[in-house]
Amino acid sequence: MKPNRQPNILFIMSDDHASHAMSCYGSQINQTPNIDRIADEGMRFDNCFCTNSICSPSRAAILTGKYNHLNGVKSIEDHLDGRQMTFPKLLQASGYQTAMIGKWHLGHGGDADPTGFDYWNVLPGQGLYHNPTFIDQEGEKPYSGYVTDIITDLSIDWLSRRDSNRPFMLMCHHKAPHRPWQPSAKYAQWYEDVEIPEPETFHDTYENRSQAAVEAKMRIDRDTRESDVKGRPPEELSALEQKRWKYQRYIKDYLRCVASIDESVGRLLDYLEEEGIADNTIVIYTSDQGFFLGDHGWFDKRFMYEESLRMPFIVRYPRVIEAGSVTEAMALNIDFPVTFLDYAGVPIPAEMQGRSLRSIFEGSTPEGWRTSMYYRYWMHLDEHHNVYSHYGIRTERYKLIYYYAQALGTTGYADENREPEWELFDLQLDPYEMNNVYKDPAYSETVVKLKEELHRLQAEVLDQPVAEID
Repeated sequence: MKPNRQPNILFIMSDDHASHAMSCYGSQINQTPNIDRIADEGMRFDNCFCTNSICSPSRAAILTGKYNHLNGVKSIEDHLDGRQMTFPKLLQASGYQTAMIGKWHLGHGGDADPTGFDYWNVLPGQGLYHNPTFIDQEGEKPYSGYVTDIITDLSIDWLSRRDSNRPFMLMCHHKAPHRPWQPSAKYAQWYEDVEIPEPETFHDTYENRSQAAVEAKMRIDRDTRESDVKGRPPEELSALEQKRWKYQRYIKDYLRCVASIDESVGRLLDYLEEEGIADNTIVIYTSDQGFFLGDHGWFDKRFMYEESLRMPFIVRYPRVIEAGSVTEAMALNIDFPVTFLDYAGVPIPAEMQGRSLRSIFEGSTPEGWRTSMYYRYWMHLDEHHNVYSHYGIRTERYKLIYYYAQALGTTGYADENREPEWELFDLQLDPYEMNNVYKDPAYSETVVKLKEELHRLQAEVLDQPVAEID
């Protein structure tokens, strides 16, 4: 049945929640029963990707529907200029009640404050897990308790005070499970007597890969801090045993933080049902990007590798989405705002670069739907993780990445000490991206075709290429 009125929109987004830590995506390490309710009663996207795997840029892309070279947020140091067009502004102008609660991470003060919202109450920067301070239109205010619970309480409180005669759009943005992975007291002992399985690529040695993979500083054995793993491993442990010890400490706290989010999602879903508005509310659960959960021996994100690139994206809208649906259609974070505007009946600005997912929600992938996507990470050799700037494309079978050793728009210099490098992965034969086949003669024609597609997509999104070197 087609909707005959503007739907409510509840957009729930966590920070760094990888899809492979959600049981609806087949997680081998945890259960997320409340998040699974959205997938079970709606649709799961198996190929949803971010256009830049880092917090602020992804959030800016979702608000504006534009790539980061156009919305101005290329790194976590950049603030979003609130004078530009965003989907909350357009919904607000069309009669929606709008709110933003939780993690903002796009700057504060002047034009960086949230715009397009009737109400906003957000964390400064990353915010704290315990007893956090929030900022709203009236200034800073301290809260007692655990940040995930507080964000949920504030969200439900705003919903309870809404005008029930008008549609709403609420962005409920969790800080968790962002580093340093501090769980609530309620879940602090979860997994205490459980050994969490290590991922298949846990002992990756980065052979036959770019130097970018070798030099990245996000290895669990070498680059975690005491605050990450809450102590030091026993000295008598071997190097391998210490790595495993650190992984268990890291992943258990990460999953404990996820457990709080899952509880929060359940509370929000229950509220919608109790109010009798579940059928006319689009509920989205996603994360700002993926995350390495020991994959390749890493934590964090940034790279274009699958665990980082892939976003969880599940949606429930009972009036039009068939329960238990799954789609392989390729979706991007810049598609989200266009989809919301489409359902609200609001004209979509030409400057937005995404495509509406509405037809896919309703069971039909449009003819000519994208089969490739463009990605760009700008923060060359950032202070903490040392990841090379790069761009590339992912198709249904292949991934081509160019580490161009240059930091345009961030530090503004060419890195003369590092040569540009290419990586090519055949995802059909090598789903874990362990074997770079860029120089394999058997893939020479594939390389030519993929570079043509890369240049086409770059031009389509109005980005500028860097001089490419074979």
